[in-house]
Amino acid sequence: MAGGELPERPWALPAHQVAEQLGTDVASGLTAEQVEQRRARFGRNQLTETEPISVWRILVNQFKSVIVGLLALATIVSVVLGDYPEAMAVGVVIVINTVIGFATEIRAMRSMESLRDLASVTANVLRDGDLRAVPAEDLVPGDVVVFEGGDVIAADLRLLDGSKVEADESALTGESAPVSKRPEPLATETVLGDRANLLHKGTAITRGAGQGIVFATGIRTELGRISELVEQATQPETPLQRQLQELGRRLLWITLGVAALIGVIGGLSGRTTRETVETAIALAVAAIPEGLPIVATVALARGMRRMARRNVLIEKLSAVETLGSVGVILTDKTGTLTENRMVLTRLVLAETTIEFTGGYRSRGELTQDGVSVERLPPDVERSLMIASLCNNSSLGDDDENPVGDPTEVALLMGAAKAGIHRAHLLAELPEEREIAFDADLRMMATIHRRDGGFLVAVKGAPDSVLVACDRLAVGEEDRELNDDDRSEWLKVNDQLADEGLRVLALATRSVDDAGVDPYGQLVFLGLAALIDPPRDDVREAIEDCMQAGIDIVMITGDQPATASYIADALGLDGGHDRLVTGRELAAGSIDSVRMLDARVFARTSPEQKLDVIAARQAAGDSVAMIGDGVNDAPALKKADIGVAMGIRGTQVAKEASDVVVQDDRFGSIVHAVKEGRVIFDNIRKFVLYLLSSNLSEIIVVGVGAMLALPLPLLPLQILYLNLITDVFPALALGAGQGEPGVMDRPPRRPDEGVLARRHWYAIGSFGFMMSVPVLGVLAYAVLGLGVSNQVATTMSFLTLAFAQLWHVFNMASPESPILHNDVTGNGWVWGAIALSAGLLLLAVYVPVLSGVMNVATLDPRQWLIVLGASLTPLVLGQALRPLRRRYF
Repeated sequence: MAGGELPERPWALPAHQVAEQLGTDVASGLTAEQVEQRRARFGRNQLTETEPISVWRILVNQFKSVIVGLLALATIVSVVLGDYPEAMAVGVVIVINTVIGFATEIRAMRSMESLRDLASVTANVLRDGDLRAVPAEDLVPGDVVVFEGGDVIAADLRLLDGSKVEADESALTGESAPVSKRPEPLATETVLGDRANLLHKGTAITRGAGQGIVFATGIRTELGRISELVEQATQPETPLQRQLQELGRRLLWITLGVAALIGVIGGLSGRTTRETVETAIALAVAAIPEGLPIVATVALARGMRRMARRNVLIEKLSAVETLGSVGVILTDKTGTLTENRMVLTRLVLAETTIEFTGGYRSRGELTQDGVSVERLPPDVERSLMIASLCNNSSLGDDDENPVGDPTEVALLMGAAKAGIHRAHLLAELPEEREIAFDADLRMMATIHRRDGGFLVAVKGAPDSVLVACDRLAVGEEDRELNDDDRSEWLKVNDQLADEGLRVLALATRSVDDAGVDPYGQLVFLGLAALIDPPRDDVREAIEDCMQAGIDIVMITGDQPATASYIADALGLDGGHDRLVTGRELAAGSIDSVRMLDARVFARTSPEQKLDVIAARQAAGDSVAMIGDGVNDAPALKKADIGVAMGIRGTQVAKEASDVVVQDDRFGSIVHAVKEGRVIFDNIRKFVLYLLSSNLSEIIVVGVGAMLALPLPLLPLQILYLNLITDVFPALALGAGQGEPGVMDRPPRRPDEGVLARRHWYAIGSFGFMMSVPVLGVLAYAVLGLGVSNQVATTMSFLTLAFAQLWHVFNMASPESPILHNDVTGNGWVWGAIALSAGLLLLAVYVPVLSGVMNVATLDPRQWLIVLGASLTPLVLGQALRPLRRRYF
């Protein structure tokens, strides 16, 4: 078969049969002709390239807001009518909003580019009988690849042969420890994480050497399949995006309705066409919150900066607000909830059980029954000595820079906590010979010179070591090891494994000949139990999330026992009825109730993670996904918000995410959620403030148009009012630190709008309270004081302007104290009021500005009327706090 046929389930076939299907002579590899034929048939060993988002598309996206469209329409109408200052002012608003949004969104990452970067390696390939190094993209199905420890696998391989091969697959499968590889065929139904005869593109060889035959390249590899999932996974619009778009659509209909109404009123009241058009423009401008896009963007950007100081890097502005609506956090286990490094946690001997504290450090305590061990028992010392000798790793300088297999490093660290150091032991017991780990025997041994003879140190799988032992260490003595003893120790091993621990057995013997078979007549010492431990800060952070009404769900590719143990250690309910395996998901035996109730998903594939996310989203939850591996990338993109770890996270995971936690602390995510909630509360406050202020303008102009009085506000005055008194106080509201107890309430539902019905009631009430004093001042100025139309309009303009400034204090929560709350304690609010008041005075007393805006100078009496009337909405708003608590 010159072209070769791709085997469907290569793990279930003998290696020679895979080679036959691929048409490869494993002794000499492919010929140059075969390579060219297969490259033409299967393509290069590259992942699918996606067209990057262009700068121009990002720029165009900034103009897709309905509100920006309304502003653009107002600009065009103003130009047509010759109101160039007004058109220029609105245009400035659009430009500012566009620049801020564009500068932020241009930083968005592209996950597919990172996936392609993983292909930038070389491979040693057997071709035409010669071993040569070729670029990864040149590999084709049927190539025979020769690899050794430290190599990155460049394509999916079926193992042909190997010696002590182990691979780090944590980024692909979530397996926390290196996985032993062997060439024997496996059952057809074997899941990805258990396919011990396959090596996958993007994973790394941590130990051993061997040969494998390429059976999949490019998009057909497991990594390629994940890249397709990343490309296909579509992230939904954020709640804020949806809600602001809906708000914009409502404002569009309000604007059109207002314009039509004014046309009718103008015709019935006998006003001139010019007056009617000016009034319609004034009302249209009043209906549009020009500052909303700017304020929302700046508030989100400020939240982004605050989160950055907490080591939370936000890649997209919208992610800031989305964090506040998160109701479910799906989190990977390895490297996210755990350290992603093995730690010796327990040593079980015949008469003694020792526990180790200190985590992944060479300093800590040994305890027995919760009491610190002051003097090391001889059997413990003997076992830790064997664990250190049967080892080819190192803790490095000062025991702080470990090098080698993670399991062996963990044993060395545990021994170091007891004051036993491998370097010191080797000075007394030089190593004569090492018998490397054998995947078939599942044991390794070292032989050391001692007192004219030799000491054998052995470690390995408990069942294998027990078979090689005929004696048992009991305290300081050794006695015969019988079948009942072996059964009891295997039960202990099963109990430890059920706790999610990785278990190794330790054994020793003294011999006269260094060349003796090390795996016989051994003394069984006991069991060393290791685990990838939970991170120190995670349990408290999870408790904070639960207090905030957020569900925490672990979803991992690791074994069910390990996942369940870690879940229980962190306070999650990982019991049997709340744990679901990937096998169960694949069989379709999980109903929707159990799917939503599960707190642990173990041995899951990347596709199954997408299914779990989709199920939670279909149930109405806003879902955050936390992960750090390549296998997490599709889920990170599919979730409402993807969160990657910055230190241990793969580049692929980071670039598929909206958020990167730079310090890898789960607690930083809790701070980010809190910040997201505060940001949304602030957005809600300034939207409430802006719309109630704009409604007051609509009422004032609309009612004024029906009265035999001059227009209360001119179009340019409204625009100035919206840009000055709306924007700066609204920006200040967006800088609030948040009300106390923001994390003591459940998350809002994603379908809950920025403004609920109660908020629309509040907008109507506040708009009415601000408009009545303004119309009263206008009527009194014309009918009572007999002033000119220019002075009367100026008085109504300033009354509304200052009423809106004082109105900002009505935005404090009605449950908070009147004098001490999130608004009164916000220094930015006081600065915004001072700045806005100063700009209003400039509009009155700077001739050029007052001339453009047609504003007159007021005398002291008129100023007293303006200021007194402007305080009315604030006084009423505070007096009605009990009513607001009940209904608004």
